[in-house]
Amino acid sequence: MINLTKKPIRTEESILTNIIQQAMELITKTQQENYEKMLTGETDISTVVTSTEEMVLELGRLMVKDLLESTDEEIKKSRERKKEWVVERKAEEKTINTVLGEVRYERTYYRNKATGNYAHLLDNQVGIEPHERMEDSLRARLVKNAATMSYQKSVDQLSQSGITSRMSVCNAIKSLKTIPNDAVKTNKKDKEDTPRVLYIEADEDHVAMQKGPSAIAKIAYVHEGKTEVNKNRYKLKNKRYFSDVKNNNQEMWIDVANYLEETYDMKQVEKIYLSGDGANWIKEGLGWIDKSKYVLDRFHLSKYIRKATAHKDYMSKPIWTHINLGMKDEVKELLNIIIKDTESETKREAVKETKRYIMNNWEGIQRQKEEDYVGCSAEGHVSHIMSDRVSSRPMGWSREGLRIMSSMRVYKSNGGDFYEYIKRSKEDKKEEAKIIEFDKRVAKRARKAKQAGIQNIRFINTAKKTGTAVLLKSVRGI
Repeated sequence: MINLTKKPIRTEESILTNIIQQAMELITKTQQENYEKMLTGETDISTVVTSTEEMVLELGRLMVKDLLESTDEEIKKSRERKKEWVVERKAEEKTINTVLGEVRYERTYYRNKATGNYAHLLDNQVGIEPHERMEDSLRARLVKNAATMSYQKSVDQLSQSGITSRMSVCNAIKSLKTIPNDAVKTNKKDKEDTPRVLYIEADEDHVAMQKGPSAIAKIAYVHEGKTEVNKNRYKLKNKRYFSDVKNNNQEMWIDVANYLEETYDMKQVEKIYLSGDGANWIKEGLGWIDKSKYVLDRFHLSKYIRKATAHKDYMSKPIWTHINLGMKDEVKELLNIIIKDTESETKREAVKETKRYIMNNWEGIQRQKEEDYVGCSAEGHVSHIMSDRVSSRPMGWSREGLRIMSSMRVYKSNGGDFYEYIKRSKEDKKEEAKIIEFDKRVAKRARKAKQAGIQNIRFINTAKKTGTAVLLKSVRGI
C-alpha cells in the first residue's frame, strides 16, 4: 500500500475555488486581450475566433475535470460503496484524451471487502475502462475520419485532442474489430410496399497486402431499382451494402438473405436480378437467394470484347450485333475466325479467353435485355466503397486491417454512426461489470441540481467572494 499521509489533502472547497478562479481568469484574460487588440487594429476576426475557440476548449476541460472529481466525491460518500468497498488510495491522477483535449483528473482507488478486487469506481461509473486513454466520442471521430482519409490526416483533423500518433488511430480501429453487416439496423418499412423486382449487384477489389499475394475485398448491395435525380443522372433506391474479406462467401450471402427476409415480404417478390462479372463467388449467391437470376455485368462484357478485337477492331460491331440478336453460334464462329486469323500467341489466348467468357455466361448476357432489368453499376460502387480507400493509394494492408477497414466503409455507407456503435458495443460489458449503484438520495440530489440550472452550479456556490465569483453570481441574478 502506498503511504499518502505526507501528501497534503486538498479540500473540496479549495478544489472548486481553484476551478472557478482558473475559469474566470481564462475568460477575462482572453476577452480583455482580444478587446484591446481589436481597438488598436492588431488583430482580425479570424484570430479572435481562434483564441476564443482555444479558451472554450480549455474551459470545457476544466468543467469535465470538475464533473469527474465531483462524481468521485459522491461515490466516496455513498452508503452502498461503504458496505462493499474500502478506500485503498486517494487522489490517483489519470489523463484521458477527449475531443476537448487532454483531461487530467484525480480519483479514488478502492478494494472490495469480500473479494479483495481493486477498482477505480469512478472510471467504472462513467464508462472508462482500465488503461483506457481515449474517450469514446474521440475514438469515434478518429475512426470516422480514418474511413475516408489516411491515419495521419485523421490525427491532424483532431489536433486539439492531444493525439499525435498514427498508431493511436490504428489502435482505435482495431478496438472496433470487424463490424457486422447487420450493425446498422434494418429500416422497419411497411412490407406491403415490397416491389415486384429486386436487384443485387456484386463486385470485388484487389488489394495489396503487406505480406504475400493480394487479397480480394468483396462487396454486394441490394436495391429496388433506379430513380431519376436529374437529366441523365440516376440514383439507386434504398440500397444496402454488404462486405466480405474472409473468403467466406457463405457468410456474406446469408447476411444478404437475412436482410431480404427482414426488410421485404418475399412472397410478393417475383424475381431478383443478381448482377456481376461472372466470378464463381457471385454466382454462388444464386444458391442462397431465392428467386434470383444471374445477369452478366455489361461493363465486363465490353472489356472482354475490346480485348479480343483490339487488333481487329472492325470485328467488334458484328460481335455486338449478334450478341444483341441472341445468336450464340454466330458469335462463337466470329471469335473462331479472329483466332484463326491471329498470328500472335498472346493475342490468340486473349481471344480464346473472351470466347470462353461469353459462352459460359451466355444466359446472363441475354438477361440484360429483359424489360425490368435496370443495368449494373457495381464497378462504380466498388470504386467508391473500396478502392478509394483500400487500393487506390500505394500502401499494403494486413489481413485484419483490411477486414476492419472494409467493414467500416460499408457501415458508413449504410448510414452507420461510429459513436453509437462504440457505445452499443460497450453497454453490455459495462452493465455486466457495474460494481456499485448510487443510493436514491444521490440521484435525487442530481435531479435537483439539474432542475436548478445555473442556480446550483457547484463551483460557483462554493467559490470565495472574489471579483470573478461575484461577477458570475451577478450573471445568474444572485
